[in-house]
Amino acid sequence: MMHRFKNIALVLAVFLLAWSTSAYSQTEEWRGVDQAKVRLIAQTTAIGDRNEVTLGLHFKMQDGWKVYWRSPGDAGYPPEMDWQNNPNIKSSEMRWPRPERFVVLGLETVGYKKEVVYPIRVKVNDPSQDLNIQAKVRYLTCAEICVPVEADLSLHLPAGPAQPGVDAQLVNKYESLVPSQNDPLARTIETATLYPDSEGNKAILRLKVVSNHAYQNPDVLVEGPIELAFFKPGFQFSEDKKTVLVDVALDGLKFLENGFDDHDFIITLMDGNQAVELKTKVMAGPAGMPPFVEGFSTPGETGLNNLPFVTILALAVLGGLILNLMPCVLPVLSLKVIGLVSHGGAAKGTVRLSFLASSAGILFSFWVLAGILVAMKMGGASIGWGIQFQQPLFLIALALIVILFACNMWGFFEIHLPGWLSNLGERSSHVHGLGGHFLTGAFATLLATPCSAPFLGTAVGFALARGPIDIFMVFSALGVGLALPYILIALFPGFATRLPKPGAWMVTLRKILALLLLGTAIWLLSVLWVQIGLNGVIALSALMAGVILVLAMNKQLKTLVGPVVIALFLAAFAVPTFAQKDEIDKAQAEKLWTPFDLQKIEEEVARGQVVFVDVTAQWCITCQVNKNLVLYRGDAFAALSDAQVTPMKADWTNPDETIAAYLASFGRYAIPFNAVYGPGAPKGIVLPELLDEETVLKAIEKAKG
Repeated sequence: MMHRFKNIALVLAVFLLAWSTSAYSQTEEWRGVDQAKVRLIAQTTAIGDRNEVTLGLHFKMQDGWKVYWRSPGDAGYPPEMDWQNNPNIKSSEMRWPRPERFVVLGLETVGYKKEVVYPIRVKVNDPSQDLNIQAKVRYLTCAEICVPVEADLSLHLPAGPAQPGVDAQLVNKYESLVPSQNDPLARTIETATLYPDSEGNKAILRLKVVSNHAYQNPDVLVEGPIELAFFKPGFQFSEDKKTVLVDVALDGLKFLENGFDDHDFIITLMDGNQAVELKTKVMAGPAGMPPFVEGFSTPGETGLNNLPFVTILALAVLGGLILNLMPCVLPVLSLKVIGLVSHGGAAKGTVRLSFLASSAGILFSFWVLAGILVAMKMGGASIGWGIQFQQPLFLIALALIVILFACNMWGFFEIHLPGWLSNLGERSSHVHGLGGHFLTGAFATLLATPCSAPFLGTAVGFALARGPIDIFMVFSALGVGLALPYILIALFPGFATRLPKPGAWMVTLRKILALLLLGTAIWLLSVLWVQIGLNGVIALSALMAGVILVLAMNKQLKTLVGPVVIALFLAAFAVPTFAQKDEIDKAQAEKLWTPFDLQKIEEEVARGQVVFVDVTAQWCITCQVNKNLVLYRGDAFAALSDAQVTPMKADWTNPDETIAAYLASFGRYAIPFNAVYGPGAPKGIVLPELLDEETVLKAIEKAKG
């Protein structure tokens, strides 16, 4: 009996030894760096009787770190395999599971986080011979910094019958995520048209993709000529969601020598668990935006199509009414209050007509907005609520108008409308100043448009996805909602006529309420700050303060007031031209740099120069962020352009032992890396990975000694 148990134990031991040897042979130990470890795994325990085996390049990343897809986006590069001394390998094909998008400060990359397996199909010369793999993998892993890595990998697959290996399920999982070229849902690209801009460099690629199945939440990745950069797409769906218009912005047309007509564009379409790879040719369209197509709506709007139109109109009225209480409309309260109290003791007919005139001004303004949006939409332009607030000149004009209203309410001067406008309606109603009340309503609408109230977004989203008639009807309902308080006073004028008659107390009230208008001007300047930068806003603030000062000295300056105010207005409108975000021509900025030379650093410092060293690479996204947001802007760019400063670029896009050794001398093995040398810092001042203007300027000043 004991002898039998010994035999069973011996068999089990042999089986476990064989299993462990086999398992080890299909799974290599982890290599690389802690942030992103890599190893080779296999789908099967042996080669089997086929001349093809499936391996897996298996990555595990720490939180926040990533590796890249075959087209990495604005920066990065994908893993590359170098098969060394493998006589039994005939060829190999790296396969790419569906990736995800990552956006860092406006720069977009495509890749994987946490874990990924790149399936690799390897064809062997002789299945009867073992496969002893020796390979080198080069890859890039990034978080806030980027680390290029080279790792030596090895794997042994014996000849003989093949069984599923311990990692078979893992390899199969990621193999199933590789976009298919045989699409079961019959998705096809019906048209692919390129609409270039007027300068012929940027463009919109519009794809019309049809399917026999409704789209849910699609995404599209476009690959084409290497000279082109593609950005995140926008989508519009048909009513049944089986056809989608995909608009992809791209850049770099001017770098294409022979155009794009002969190139194949690869379209990776992802939707839910489905992913398919399609190829298409692209035809040229007219310059400008893609045309508006009736019956298509954006993802956020499609749910609105199920709401009854009457419900949309009711929501529009409610949204317009609530708009009266939103923060960006509250400053107009000063105009509303003055308009109300000025009717104290007046005749009911006068009150009714003046408030109806203000309501008409509101409705007219909404019709003008609707007309502009319809024209833009039919012309293929991007539209939205409050888009005029994206234009610096519009904001400056509005701020100056607000300043004039405030100065008028402070009593610095009187605003006299043209007689025909001020006395509009005089013959029929015997009421003076209806034109002024009309303009008050229009001005209230103008200030309301950047604000969004509850229910307003639903109504506007529905309208902008529909045709011209629907847009006008919804915007009319919004106007009625915003004008509702005026309409109610027109219906019940007794509320205004019972107020105290205008007197000295109104002078004080006007001065207090003018502060609300001044607050509106300050808010408009805060919006401009984002568009033209701090220096531009400071200049505008000084010019507007000058307008207030000149108008306050109206009696002293007399005839000079008009010309001086006009000059200040013209200067204000010129500010965006000189202060537009301190943009720098990147091609010109790149000419600042000299190639990295360690010996030259010592020579430059010895003769009193400051040397700014930037270790960078085209695949390093944080490096591009540092340049775009700090080094190529404002005072930092001015400092690098100084004759006493030598900017020096160490380009690590490709492996370079000199640069690697230079980084290692600081205990660094990743980029971005920046150091500043000078008489005051001969050994260099190391800067943080993420730069800011103040840090750069202080380091340069310290290095100057």
